[in-house]
Amino acid sequence: MLVDTGTNPKSLLIVLDKTMLQASGSILHNIDTEIKTEKDGTSMSIGNQIGRLHSVETFGALDGPGIRYVLFLQGCPLRCLYCHNPDTWDPSCGRAVTSLEAVQDILRYRNFIASGGVTLSGGEPLLQAEFCREVIDLCHKEHIHCAIDTSGSVPLSECKHAVDAADLLLLDIKALDPTVCTELTGQDNRNALELLSYCEITGKPVWIRHVIVPGITLVEERLHATAQFLSHYSCIQKVELLPFHKMGEYKWEALGMESPLTDVKEPPASEIAAAKEIFYRSGLPLTQ
Repeated sequence: MLVDTGTNPKSLLIVLDKTMLQASGSILHNIDTEIKTEKDGTSMSIGNQIGRLHSVETFGALDGPGIRYVLFLQGCPLRCLYCHNPDTWDPSCGRAVTSLEAVQDILRYRNFIASGGVTLSGGEPLLQAEFCREVIDLCHKEHIHCAIDTSGSVPLSECKHAVDAADLLLLDIKALDPTVCTELTGQDNRNALELLSYCEITGKPVWIRHVIVPGITLVEERLHATAQFLSHYSCIQKVELLPFHKMGEYKWEALGMESPLTDVKEPPASEIAAAKEIFYRSGLPLTQ
């Protein structure tokens, strides 16, 4: 079943269903599902972990290096005021699929994603950490690069195995000030900062994402504080400042909710440029 979510008109989004998975079943048995356990090195079979998917994007260019197959997982513990996918919040919604079935579909597009890989996004993918881990393990057997796009909202103790398995983390720092972060998302940032520190210790590559919202995060003193804080982390390979936009407001309306930032305007180019200059001056590897 083909679905256009409207979030990226240049991309084709496909919701996995049984018919599509069965149609590509000819390659199902070609995937090696045996892995060595970390504890004693014995073999075990993986691929049966169930995940719940909102949708997938088969030609993503915004979620990691190169062209990528992006899985948007269902469920998120945050309630970001600017969320453009509130339909991913409920963890009981979406389509049930095993990790093996998900990777089987990924392999149908391997020629397109050869320069990139796979990104697990959401929602919050680390709410389904075991599913993420199995998808990554199976993809690695096929020599496919894997990234996790996360808000860092899940405690590290519950998702460390998935984080360790990933090649790259795209980490969304909502706000450096914990009070502002709570007002913005409903949760403070302690888990996100713990995750960033863990990546620094382990040498896990990180791309930082930070949404700049007028009057909330697009405030000069907060930008300076955030840039200065991030400048001390050698694991950060790239920083993306993402201007607040209103393209997802129709989804709030479709769910019978009013977007809390309806009256907030998108930031002008001059303010975006000024924010980027602050990060440049801190020596951070900022994207254009």
